[in-house]
Amino acid sequence: MKSQDVRKQFLDFFQSKGHLIVPSAPIVLKDDPTLMFNNSGMAQFKEFFLGNGTPKSARIADTQKCLRVSGKHNDLEEVGIDTYHHTMFEMLGNWSFGDYFKKEAINWAWELLTEVYKIDKDILYVTVFEGSKEENVPFDQEAYDIWKTLIAEDRILLGNKKDNFWEMGDQGPCGPCTEIHVDIRSAEEKALVAGKDLVNADHPQVVEIWNNVFMEFNRKADGSLEKLPAQHVDTGMGFERLCMVLQNVKSNYDTDVFTPLIQKIESLTGGKYTIKAKDEEEEKVNIAIRVIADHVRAVAFAIADGQLPSNNGAGYVIRRILRRAIRYAFTFLNKKEPFIYELVAVLSDQMGAFFPEITSQKGLVTNVIKEEEASFLKKLDLGLQLLENVIAGTEGIIVSGAKAFELYDTFGFPIDLTALILRERGYNLDEAGFDAAMLEQKTRSRAASEVSTDDWTILVEGNIETFVGYDQTENDVKITRFRKVDSKKDGKLYQLVLDNTPFYPEGGGQVGDKGVLVSANETIEIVDTKKENNLILHFATTLPENVNATFVAKVNNDLRLHSASNHSATHLLHQALRSILGTHVEQNGSLVAPNYLRFDFSHFAKVTDEELKQVEDFVNARIQEQLPLIERRNIPFAQAIEEGAMALFGEKYGDNVRAIKFGDSMELCGGIHVKNTADIWQFKITSEGAVAAGIRRIEAITNDAVKAFYASQENTLKEIKEKLKNPQDTIKAVVSLQDENAKLKKQVEALLKEKAKNLKGELISEIQEINGVKFLAKQVDLDPNGAKDLAYELGNIGTNLFLLLATAEEGKPMLTCYISKELVAEKGLNAGLVVRELGKYIQGGGGGQPFFATAGGKNPGGINEALEKAIDYVK
Repeated sequence: MKSQDVRKQFLDFFQSKGHLIVPSAPIVLKDDPTLMFNNSGMAQFKEFFLGNGTPKSARIADTQKCLRVSGKHNDLEEVGIDTYHHTMFEMLGNWSFGDYFKKEAINWAWELLTEVYKIDKDILYVTVFEGSKEENVPFDQEAYDIWKTLIAEDRILLGNKKDNFWEMGDQGPCGPCTEIHVDIRSAEEKALVAGKDLVNADHPQVVEIWNNVFMEFNRKADGSLEKLPAQHVDTGMGFERLCMVLQNVKSNYDTDVFTPLIQKIESLTGGKYTIKAKDEEEEKVNIAIRVIADHVRAVAFAIADGQLPSNNGAGYVIRRILRRAIRYAFTFLNKKEPFIYELVAVLSDQMGAFFPEITSQKGLVTNVIKEEEASFLKKLDLGLQLLENVIAGTEGIIVSGAKAFELYDTFGFPIDLTALILRERGYNLDEAGFDAAMLEQKTRSRAASEVSTDDWTILVEGNIETFVGYDQTENDVKITRFRKVDSKKDGKLYQLVLDNTPFYPEGGGQVGDKGVLVSANETIEIVDTKKENNLILHFATTLPENVNATFVAKVNNDLRLHSASNHSATHLLHQALRSILGTHVEQNGSLVAPNYLRFDFSHFAKVTDEELKQVEDFVNARIQEQLPLIERRNIPFAQAIEEGAMALFGEKYGDNVRAIKFGDSMELCGGIHVKNTADIWQFKITSEGAVAAGIRRIEAITNDAVKAFYASQENTLKEIKEKLKNPQDTIKAVVSLQDENAKLKKQVEALLKEKAKNLKGELISEIQEINGVKFLAKQVDLDPNGAKDLAYELGNIGTNLFLLLATAEEGKPMLTCYISKELVAEKGLNAGLVVRELGKYIQGGGGGQPFFATAGGKNPGGINEALEKAIDYVK
């Protein structure tokens, strides 16, 4: 059975049981501050389990793209080593929100597996929760009794809290679960060891395929459990593992979910994937191919859902996954050029029918991965040079773990690659030292991000919260619930939920509102507003003395107006870019703050100055037209699209949406906007640049920020004129000054070259010979260009020269290193590494080529020590 049929039969089955089939949510979560990625099928339904929202149906089924690489669910380092862990995977799930419970969930699971998929009952085992005295939760007799009607009792196993009690997190909904496991070993293996002895023992052919969670409890901040007001069902079946069973293979990677990718990797790398490796070398190739096949799926779908690789947050996780794939290819498949990007086309052909985003964003995904590959491969080359320097500076055969950690942390050089190279060269890595440095960093990071959250104190029962901020910025409110949160980063804050709030919560790129809550006796400052699990959270530095009082909620209107100006300008900017650059332009992310806006968009080239001027003029023309806001609330998604509204890349939309229109610009948007484009006043682009391959970024300002910008420009011009003695023609005066400066510069350069020639003769006599190397380290009274010319002049006198010149023009120290190519080749010396190390003495750094490099710094007092240490390289 093909994987596409496996997916379809699951969804068809649950549709026949009255379930609404919903699409997968994006793999990247943009509006949930507690998660970076969708790490389970239930993540998009959290608000329903918490009672903060009402689902479209009490019964839902779907297949959800999931990603597990960080936090509680961290499988990354196991991926590729075994054959059943993945970074990205599909979770087939059926859900009941206060509707059916254990009887239906268990019976339907059994019916689907044994009657529809026709899996042999004799290879299945099930587990039920054995109970927990410490939690005061009994043995799950009900689930056990249901299973007894379906399967032999000796195949019903008891599971402990670790395996059979599922929790959403440290706090929140949870409950006992029943798992279904499959044993696909050969008859000979089963005769030796019973399958029930291998359940939950990490055996590659005895694996869990389906988990039915019965949400009955809520975990409170103090660790205690309380009963939920309604009972829910949350199930998840691993799509890849199910395909393995139904296609009668022994590994997820042998299914048609992965074989097209593996075949393409083989053709691109020359590596050969063997189902059963005969030796260690074959297994290394197998692991590398599995890593690449798995990781490209996670990276490609994350980018297709709007998350670009970066150096922080979710973007860093995506970059880390891709780099792991690159380094496995580099080390075990000997691939030194980008190639992983070519796998995106395979993914598009294979999965585009069910996940259309991988097809619509194929070009973007391909370009981003290709650029990331090229960039990291360069870093790997640099890392190899740095590692050579570490080895050269090592006494004995134990290489410092702290040095290896510096390579890993600062330069991104993989520790497993470091260890591999060291073993090949006869060295050992101080793993304890590396682990200690890693633990220290993790401890610092964990402490900085640690948050403790109290339970909610409920003042008004029920889900009565309403957002009124589109129409009001001030209204009477009551606090319906509150809790305290404490973090090292933000300190102690209180999250307040209001019954009718005018405060806009951060979302859709727009920052959250700030303002105050005012009662008869006190004023509470609201420092931020966010949304979590369908609740609008107002962050306050203090808790009101009387939380039951009636307050007047007042949004900071100045900040709101400036955010609204920037948000409406963002829509007009999007329209301008599509009109001027072409309809290939799509929004790839934005930030709307009171003081500026940032807009990321797909485009294949730098936007020229002329194009930027056209974009600016286009937006300002729409402002001058005084276009009124036409707002359509709560209209069907399909109708909005049919009427011309643009749905934004990477965003998830409900069945009903809000459309914002200014003239011909119409987008789906939940943000705050001006009532008329005239309120924006003026639009000014402040910068344009690249973010990633095929992604550009424009930053711009509007309203008062433009006024301040023009005032600053006017002041600057005034100061320039004063410096030039108030000439009648300022531009002519500046050009004259530039011409005069150019003439003087040529004269100075000529004098310095003459000075360098004179110095050459003096320095030749100071060159020493040490171990067959001609050595000189000296400070010279030249500018950096003069030192460079002098270095090359001296380099022409012969071979085997190691030269370090120091300059300190205007108090700015600079080291210039020249090493003859013979020394680079024969002794492994590298000028780039030399200046990087010696640059530390002048509080700076630099780099260059192996035979010539420079380093600038801030501390001229360290020049002498740097010069003294240079001799160590030739001793």
